[in-house]
Amino acid sequence: MRKKLLSMILAASMVVGLAGCGSSGDKQSDSKQEEGKKTLTVAMECGYAPYNWTQADDSNGAVPIKDSKDYAYGYDVMMAKTIADKLGYDLEIVKLDWDSLVPAVQSGSVDCVIAGQSITSERKEMVDFSEPYYYASIVTLVTEDGKYADAKSVADLEGATCTSQLGTIWYDVCLPQIKDANIQPAQESAPAMLVALNSGRTDLVVTDMPTGMAAIDAYPNFKLLNFEGTGDDFEVSEEEINIGISMQKGNTELRDAINSVLSEMTTEDYDAMMNDAIAVQPLSE
Repeated sequence: MRKKLLSMILAASMVVGLAGCGSSGDKQSDSKQEEGKKTLTVAMECGYAPYNWTQADDSNGAVPIKDSKDYAYGYDVMMAKTIADKLGYDLEIVKLDWDSLVPAVQSGSVDCVIAGQSITSERKEMVDFSEPYYYASIVTLVTEDGKYADAKSVADLEGATCTSQLGTIWYDVCLPQIKDANIQPAQESAPAMLVALNSGRTDLVVTDMPTGMAAIDAYPNFKLLNFEGTGDDFEVSEEEINIGISMQKGNTELRDAINSVLSEMTTEDYDAMMNDAIAVQPLSE
């Protein structure tokens, strides 16, 4: 899944010549500028650890949330800071709920979304995406004393009561693959689905590996099931597990600038950054 390196000359020209982060003239003219710097406005939930979360202070390098006394941190914030620093921009984090992220990009009210979004064909009809900035495999979370704790494949989950987060491939694509599943209503956030599992309202939840790793760190009674390589894993396309940065359609200058930064990073860099995020994520607090 490695990406081709963009030339350094192209990267430099985009940094110097990019007229503005936003995708419309009005958005660009309204962007904050401090000491001649443009501002990259990035939207995320600020409630989806380890990708992003809200905290009360600026510890670990957290960034202030616009129109709030709180701060945002996590993998997505780390990535947003890296991109802004490389491109010479100030960074502004905007907190939005999951369903508002794509509309915000479409309207131009934010420059981009860095929020653990899968690069699906459906989303690509509405927004443009960068190259992947993370590759997230699918896992299942159960409780250690639960009925499905010893499951070795998707077939072993037959009849399970299950849920996941609203508007994700975990809920829309993976859960229907469980035979005779009792699929409960989707949860509005990742923390909500973990609470549902911890409370016993559901037998299992399906999520991605980073969320699962953070969850077992926060909930000692959880067990992570990874069916990869068993021959009976959840069937998802590569595009559905590739995580990208979305922006308004046609904003090729911003897309190419972001890609120029990502081209200098490796999957090992992504994994190391994610591990750093998991180490300080607040789910267990």
